[in-house]
Amino acid sequence: MKSLKKLFACLLSLLLILSLSACNTSPAGKTQTTKKAYIGISMPTQSSERWIKDGGTMKEILEKRGYTVDLQFAEDDIPTQKAQIENMIMKGAKVLVIAPIDGSTLSETLDQAGKDGVKIIAYDRLLVNTDAVSYYATFDNRKVGQLQAQSLLEGLKKLKGDGPYNIELFAGSPDDTNSYYFYQGAMDVLKPLIDNGTIRIPSGQTKQEEIGILRWDGAVAQARMDALLAAHYTDGTVLHGVLSPYDGLSRGIISALISFGYTPGDNFPVVTGQDAEAASIKLIISGEQYSTILKDTRKLAEVAANMVEALLNGTEPEINDTETYHNNVKVVPAYLLEPYIVTKENYKELVIDSGYLTEDDIK
Repeated sequence: MKSLKKLFACLLSLLLILSLSACNTSPAGKTQTTKKAYIGISMPTQSSERWIKDGGTMKEILEKRGYTVDLQFAEDDIPTQKAQIENMIMKGAKVLVIAPIDGSTLSETLDQAGKDGVKIIAYDRLLVNTDAVSYYATFDNRKVGQLQAQSLLEGLKKLKGDGPYNIELFAGSPDDTNSYYFYQGAMDVLKPLIDNGTIRIPSGQTKQEEIGILRWDGAVAQARMDALLAAHYTDGTVLHGVLSPYDGLSRGIISALISFGYTPGDNFPVVTGQDAEAASIKLIISGEQYSTILKDTRKLAEVAANMVEALLNGTEPEINDTETYHNNVKVVPAYLLEPYIVTKENYKELVIDSGYLTEDDIK
């Protein structure tokens, strides 16, 4: 009988130890969130190299920390993204990390999710018209535009000598809030030069609504460049440069330039870009694209993952901007990372040596 009582006491002690261990109590006495939480990640498309990197890196980081992660790509279809997010909510997502196709189309879904206690992080594209978004992980997007314009001017001075210069402007998708920050940043640099005649726009198209490319579609950018060349450059006018806000657009623009008769080399127009995609790094090496902007998505994914963990643990994530990003309802606290200009001269240091891409990626 005594041995049975002793065995029973041992079992009770073991159960108590297991129970305390499962609670994961911190030294301060606060019970931490269990690492089994289900996290939803919604990315806009797999047609862009960078979104695959973003989603995959974030998923890897969070899974290594013990979370269950559901990563979905909406292939630039708004109803698909909405349905995927609603499904994640139904499956019990505690936190959603969303890079929206159109930041204005999800407000009703997100408002309800917020009321149900789901935490929401906007990822590199701002979610607008909703109070439910808690934080924003992104880059300094106005600076991205400024750097694109700076690199365009550097290339023009280096390859074309003194101005004036004939250039054409492209902007990103009108439904992506980042497009406006990129455009504003670029015009911070270019507008004074347009006003004083150093830069000329032969097409006369400078407004965001004239130069924006819906869904960041390279084929649409190529078609627009074809039309601009046919309308404004068949009389001998020389195109010196193109402000392009994204590598996928740049490749379409470059295809149009080559079809028109421009030959890669010193006389080829200076073309900018963004995202340091492998295909565009190859073009930078070959001299067809002058520059791109590196936004290290590994760092951004880690920032977002840290925000997820902080929200689950009831703590404040690290932020460094509380003024810039108003989503029409409130200013969304943000963490902004630094972008960098990449050219033929520094791509190896910034892109290869850093491990962002490998030598095999750009062969």
